[in-house]
Amino acid sequence: MRSIRLRILAILAVLVIAGVGAWQLLPSDEGKSDPVTVGTTDEVTSLDPAGAYDAGSWAMYSNVYQSLMTFKSGAIVPEPDAAESCGFIGGKLQTYQCKLRDDVTFSDGKEITAEDVKYSFDRMMEIKTDVGPSVLFPSLKNVVAEGRTVTFNLSARDATFPQKLATGAGSIVEKDAYSERKLRTDNKVTGSGPYVLKSYNPGVSAELVPNANYKGALKSTGGPVTVRYYKQSDELLAAWKSGQVDVTHRQLPSSTLAELDTADVGQRVTEADSAEIRNLVFNVRKSSPLADKKVRQAIAALIDRAPLVTDVFKSTVEPLYSLIPQGYIGHSTPFFDAYPAPDSERARELMLEAGVQLPLHINFAYRDDAEYTKESAEIRRQLEADGLFKVTMKAVEWQTFQKGYAAGEYDMYTLGWLPDYPDPDTFSQPLVGRDSSLHNGYTSKKMDQLISSTLQYSDRSRTSADFKELQKLVGEDVPLVPLWQKKDYVLAKPDISGSQYLSDGTGIWRLWELGWI
Repeated sequence: MRSIRLRILAILAVLVIAGVGAWQLLPSDEGKSDPVTVGTTDEVTSLDPAGAYDAGSWAMYSNVYQSLMTFKSGAIVPEPDAAESCGFIGGKLQTYQCKLRDDVTFSDGKEITAEDVKYSFDRMMEIKTDVGPSVLFPSLKNVVAEGRTVTFNLSARDATFPQKLATGAGSIVEKDAYSERKLRTDNKVTGSGPYVLKSYNPGVSAELVPNANYKGALKSTGGPVTVRYYKQSDELLAAWKSGQVDVTHRQLPSSTLAELDTADVGQRVTEADSAEIRNLVFNVRKSSPLADKKVRQAIAALIDRAPLVTDVFKSTVEPLYSLIPQGYIGHSTPFFDAYPAPDSERARELMLEAGVQLPLHINFAYRDDAEYTKESAEIRRQLEADGLFKVTMKAVEWQTFQKGYAAGEYDMYTLGWLPDYPDPDTFSQPLVGRDSSLHNGYTSKKMDQLISSTLQYSDRSRTSADFKELQKLVGEDVPLVPLWQKKDYVLAKPDISGSQYLSDGTGIWRLWELGWI
């Protein structure tokens, strides 16, 4: 479980000095009824849960849809939400069964049935979009609905299956409102989450109002919220400074985050130890100039994380040398062990062994953002410094970028990753398992065997050795190079309550926690 270092204490001290009671950090029963406005650069790819597997989309799903299970803030074990109860049947960890609550309905008033749950999973696996979440369920054999009971039959043991059900991939949709084989594209939602989507303007805004009919794990659905989306971190900063948003989360510029003043009574700051990571991903298909493992190892030998951490991100990130970040079972440092310092001579030897012509020309794509442009320019500088590579950079709009790397259009690209659930498996199967969400062409029977081995234990402490072996294999095959691990920041105006609970360093947004003091 990740710890959260709240800086609310500093603000409490300021409030006490100013003669304001600490009780004012709590929501007021007689406060404003205006929507709280939240600003973010995490764009929604699709409102249909079968069509997206990214932070912006899943943040929305956690508010407008409901899953059988859910996570409370800081919890490592999921609890029932749309379900009354859930659990494995027998000791094989291959049959998981849930009984639906008898009082859950969709936002249009229709009762949620076991058939709706089955349909939600069946269509997700049938549609199987390139940027969708079906990759989370490689062992899902079938789903059976009987009465108010839903049974998931797996082809292999998976101790993490309950946690996966609690993610956006487990979102329940109404059978009559979502096509069996096509994504819904009318910018509307029929869900049963704590909020109803009142209006949506793609890439611009989303208006959410409390769902009065919500029944589930939450005791309160909160107040109305308006989400505003920004293409660039600088645009989000401008909106914050001008007062257009009341709360900001992901991503203000690093230079702004590094200079945050917790004594400033004009803002409230929450800083969390996050498991957000960023990787340099390689296209390893046979047609790619990076198909040879030695070429990828050469890049790993050239990467210097220090300038990225200090110069680009102003020490708001920490260097990362493994697939699994700090704070998770099995974390190790294979990339530090194998590449302890930038070594251009070793990189040259590896390139010569690969027999490629120097400099090797490669294209390098990244999501269009001023800060990521700086990051990419620094990586290009490092790779070109000794004449081994010639790198062509390409900034791409987010949704086009997703489609591009899924289609294999880029030789290498940078991509951030947030944990879906509090288990190291969230960094293994989706990133380096078969049919991974990275779509970089990497396959390894040994890797798949190691991943399967980690999934067989309910006692997750027993997986440590396998996860370390798995990370060692990533360091050898180099389908990607880990770059950094980031802290999580939420900024809020002083009259906003609950901002400290909005995020716990994962992709879940608890908008229902926000209110006015």
